[in-house]
Parts: sequence; structure tokens; C-alpha cells
Amino acid sequence: MDGRRAIVTGGAAGLGRAIADRLAAAGATVTIVDLAEALERADGRYPGHALDLAGEDARAGMARIADGLGGLDILVANAGVVPPWRGLREIDGAEWRHVMAVNTWGVAAAIGGCADTLARSDHAAIVAMASINGYRAHPAQTLYTASKHAVIGIVRSAALDLGPSGIRVNAVAPGPIATDALIARIAARHETGGPPVDDALAALDAETALGRMATEADVARVAHFLASDAASGMTGCVLPVEAGLV
Repeated sequence: MDGRRAIVTGGAAGLGRAIADRLAAAGATVTIVDLAEALERADGRYPGHALDLAGEDARAGMARIADGLGGLDILVANAGVVPPWRGLREIDGAEWRHVMAVNTWGVAAAIGGCADTLARSDHAAIVAMASINGYRAHPAQTLYTASKHAVIGIVRSAALDLGPSGIRVNAVAPGPIATDALIARIAARHETGGPPVDDALAALDAETALGRMATEADVARVAHFLASDAASGMTGCVLPVEAGLV
């Protein structure tokens, strides 16, 4: 990765930060794109650009950021949101529109905005953040499931659109990862009758072949692989990282 330039959206924390750290450790120069308030909480290790990927100007904003780097080899379209558990009887229209704007438009806008700059690279790779919810469903997660099914569709279409420009487009599909955000959601659910956090995490561990949930580091390693020349013959692929979820 020496000399390669990477953008990681949603890179201020969580999976995005783990991927940024992994790429940087491999020699890439990393720039992160995130909301202004997320960048304020970050430690400033990486240059950051504030951009709301749900906004109508997201594609143009990503194009400006990519052009400003003077070149781009890797885009990790990681930014996304996970809504609260909510059944279809309680579905909220404003919430639906916001999550879809971030999780689908934000991914498509990031890819479209960076495509011209990536096309000038000899090692152009895009890695999008899908989810196991992109190919399976869970109760009370219709909105998130719909958005991640859409991400996989975007990846497969983008691979066909951008392949002639030498740009590979793949996705990582994590299962449950014990991020701060997941733990906070489990804690919130516990307040309304769900299991305690430790019990919920133990149950998630028990649902995997490895007896543990996948980690942020596991996801970052797969993203690194897909962004590297080791995956030079792969495009339009979705790789699950879920410790053998059964």
C-alpha cells in the first residue's frame, strides 16, 4: 500500500477507523470523511473532511475531496447508520428516508463522486460496507435490511459500470461486531425489556462456528485484502465476515 491514497467515509470511529488504521499501517495515506461532530471527537491522526453523505451535494462533495488529493487509489464507502429495532407496524417515515439517504445514496454518491479520480489510478479499488443483512433478514430490522440489500445491488452494478475504467468494486458484509454502537443499542433495548448486555453478547458469540463474534480487526483485514492487489481479479464480490454465523 506504500504510496497509495485512500479515502474512508465514516472513518472517524468504529469500523471505519479500524479500516483506516489498517490501511495506514500497510503504508497508505488515509483521508477520512465524516460528519463534523464525529471529526471533532476524533484524535486528528488523519486529515478529515466534514461532509454529510445524506445531502444532495454528497457526490459533488466527494468529487471535490478526491480531486483535492491529487489522485486516489482506494475508496472505502463505509459510512452508514443503524436505526433502532422497529417493526413494520411502528415504521417511521422520516427515519426511513434518513437511513436510506445515508446507507444507499451515501454509498452511491461516494462511488460516483470518486470514480473519475480513481480511474486515473493503476490500482483503483472500492470497498463498500454491506452487512449480513444484505442477504438475510432479522425481525424488527426491515429498514436496515432493505438498505443493506440495496448496498449489495449498488456494488454489483458499480462493478459493471466502472470495470471498463479499471476500477474494482467489492463489499464486506460483517455480522454482529461488538462496537460501541452495538453495545449502546443492546443497552437501550435492555431498558425496554431486552436481555442484559453481557447475556446478549454471549448469545451472539454462541451463534457462530468460531464461538465468538467477528471483530473490528477482522473486518479491517478483509477490507485491506479487497483494496489490495491480492484481490486484483475480484470485482462485484461480497465477502461475509461473521465468524461462521449459523
